[in-house]
Amino acid sequence: MSIKMPLKFHGSYKVAIRKDGVEKQEICQKLSMAPLAEGDGAPSPGSAEPSKYLITYFCFGCRRVLEGTIKENREDGTVFQVDEREIEFSPQSKPEPGRTC
Repeated sequence: MSIKMPLKFHGSYKVAIRKDGVEKQEICQKLSMAPLAEGDGAPSPGSAEPSKYLITYFCFGCRRVLEGTIKENREDGTVFQVDEREIEFSPQSKPEPGRTC
């Protein structure tokens, strides 16, 4: 399965982390999502198990690396299941003209 959301290396993305009914939001940069190679926890071809992805991004200067399975795959966002957390990435909307941040 390929990611439907367009990824740009220099883009900014919203990150929503949900766990136990609590949601935390962040902004990240340098987002990449790569399928894990077979033997690294990825299922064999023809398996019913969802494929795993290695997700890497930077948030406030810190590099974050996660391993998760796709829960929702849309053009306007992608949701991953990472352990007991649900993490959603979506493109950050462009600021209005004349407005900073």
